Amino acid sequence: MSTPLYQLKAEFFKTLGHPARIRVLELLSEREHAVAEMLPEIGIEPAHLSQQLAVLRRANLVVTRKEGSTVYYSLTSPHVAELLRVARTILSGVLAGQAELLADLRGGQEEAEPRPGAGS
Repeated sequence: MSTPLYQLKAEFFKTLGHPARIRVLELLSEREHAVAEMLPEIGIEPAHLSQQLAVLRRANLVVTRKEGSTVYYSLTSPHVAELLRVARTILSGVLAGQAELLADLRGGQEEAEPRPGAGS
């Protein structure tokens, strides 16, 4: 029996569920990067970055190529970069909605609070 698609999707999103992996994918959305280039951008220890890159490789989200002793990483598909752009759009909408709600709440709070000197 094959694994249901929804379960595969859940596993896929679990793979994306780490900030360092998302940052790696964002960097690779721009262009390929060597590990040494990514380290200062991501701000984690080399061993930790190596672990995160291994997770992305196992999930077939990134591929490597070696040039001398330098290993370069790139995305396996431009759809990964597209997914990150879509996520950004969704989050922008969510945060804009929350900002509007907060503004409404603050506006309602000001109306409910008595003004100093009012009604005395």
